[in-house]
Amino acid sequence: MGTRNLRRRETALHSELEVLKWAMESMLQHSTCQRFGTNSKDLIAVIMNPQAWPKFSTELEVIQILQMCFSDFRISYFPRKQNEIADSLARN
Repeated sequence: MGTRNLRRRETALHSELEVLKWAMESMLQHSTCQRFGTNSKDLIAVIMNPQAWPKFSTELEVIQILQMCFSDFRISYFPRKQNEIADSLARN
């Protein structure tokens, strides 16, 4: 996200939602990918039950609109230990 010059968000979960939005927009332009992964259980909880997270309603509205563009949208949880390569890339 740093290379995109995005401003710092209120919480880590706000940042996670911004990254998911960016990933979804990118996949719509450059890939047929329908599945996304995260190491944030909270992100999945927000996506699965948006009414329980009113603080994120603005971000979730955009995510929900993007979801309609995917015929088989899925988001899965992957612990960091199972995703060491991506985690290493993010840190470096």
